[in-house]
Amino acid sequence: MDTNVADLVRNAASAAPEGVGLRDPASGRVVTWANLDELVDRAAAGFVSLGLVAGYRVLLAAGNSIEFAASYLGALRAGLVVVPVNPRSTTREFATLIIDSGPRVILADGQTVDRIRKAVAGLDEANAHGQGPDVDPKVVVLDGVAVGDEHSWSTLIAAEQAPAPPPRDAEALAVLLYTSGTSGNPRGAMLTHRALLANISQVANNDGSMIGPDDVVLGLLPLFHVYGLNAVLGQVVNQQAELVLANGFDPVGTLDLIEAEQITVLPLAPVVIAHWMSEVTADIDLAAKLASVRLVLCGSAPLAPELSRAFTERTGLVVHQGYGLTEAAPVVSLTLGSEHPPSGTVGALVPGVQVRLVDESGSAPESEDAGEIMIKGDNLFSGYWPDGADGPDEDGWWPTGDMGFIDSSGALFLVDRVKELVIVSGFNVYPMEVEDILEELPEVDSAAVIGVEDAITGEAVVAYLKPAAGAAPEAVKDAAVRHVEARLARYKRPSQWHVVADLPFTATGKVRKGMLRATERRRALGLLD
Repeated sequence: MDTNVADLVRNAASAAPEGVGLRDPASGRVVTWANLDELVDRAAAGFVSLGLVAGYRVLLAAGNSIEFAASYLGALRAGLVVVPVNPRSTTREFATLIIDSGPRVILADGQTVDRIRKAVAGLDEANAHGQGPDVDPKVVVLDGVAVGDEHSWSTLIAAEQAPAPPPRDAEALAVLLYTSGTSGNPRGAMLTHRALLANISQVANNDGSMIGPDDVVLGLLPLFHVYGLNAVLGQVVNQQAELVLANGFDPVGTLDLIEAEQITVLPLAPVVIAHWMSEVTADIDLAAKLASVRLVLCGSAPLAPELSRAFTERTGLVVHQGYGLTEAAPVVSLTLGSEHPPSGTVGALVPGVQVRLVDESGSAPESEDAGEIMIKGDNLFSGYWPDGADGPDEDGWWPTGDMGFIDSSGALFLVDRVKELVIVSGFNVYPMEVEDILEELPEVDSAAVIGVEDAITGEAVVAYLKPAAGAAPEAVKDAAVRHVEARLARYKRPSQWHVVADLPFTATGKVRKGMLRATERRRALGLLD
């Protein structure tokens, strides 16, 4: 029985050593399963040569690449804990994640290494003055030139020291994936090998064929995200399929890649379909470009039913959807296996996952009313870093913060979220984090951040600002725009700004965000300027 996710690579190398595992069209490189297994071994040995032992954290800040996959799996084989983070994070965001997770090694590619260097230098300076955390990570440059005491990828995998046998404890921590708890700053969800392997098995055992050994899968979803990491890479390795890596999306360029590589399985975020439908003109035959595709999977955020129908009418391809969360590793339900899923559903539960609905009192909702979705299964996380707080209860149930209902056929429907987080292009944005940064400005008295529907990104971030005394409204907005550009990754930045004389507060001093959302709905209907 597999107890380490990296065991799946060993299995693939044994069963299909010459089968293509990873293909990187940008560089022209092709890696067989035997090649990948060797790379994983060499990466594991490299981590050992750097003095890392089981349980140490390795932060991975890079785009989709062969090196990402090999270093991720190599770290797991060495018994380490991988912390995949968004490579588009700002220096400040990197520093926050480094402080929280305490990695001994940071792997960065050419697009991220300068920001990583600045983040580490800031920590080093603070440590020198006795003001910083006790964090002193080594930096490994995956595809660039190492400087100073940094290491390159080639020197890491050149280590001759044999890796220690991987721990055989499926409950060992495998990854920390930063997401939200209820609100506020991101928290590290602690996913064990058991959780990751369980969800890979659950999806593989689901009715319908998601990914098989003859499939060529597009690796467009970012590997730092749980969907790309476990629902795509994990499934590909488990099924010994082929993964074609794409580091970035271009509406027409990605279609050309799909056609050239004869992609058969297309895991996407809704934003990709939205861009195709709005930007790919009628003179491009979208159906012909996607002629090799047998299966389209859409996750990470809800896909509007009308967008799904329009895509199907134009291409003839049904879009299968799913529901999941980082804390569930990630898949909870899939429409795959249902020939004609009801409009708006996120599918039936995958085998091994249980769901129950509860109302505000913790009881089952009356009749067919919606309730908060509670989930249970071996794929669940072990709580939030570092102490396992807010994990599943003693009976194994965990509240998702999402509202939904289940119809008579067992299909799950989402209707709302209890949590305030905003999902932009499949990525979580935490209003409190954005608000805290805006309120750093002397020009801002208070800030409130909400999400609104957006045809392209699913949701967009909207900021309401109350100026400090004497601050001119335009000066407030200009200062805020400059500030978030320096402090936040692009997807977290507000795309709409409203400077108001006052914010609506409850009697207990909380901003009445429901009132702000109602204002935005009226604005969308053209009832407000």
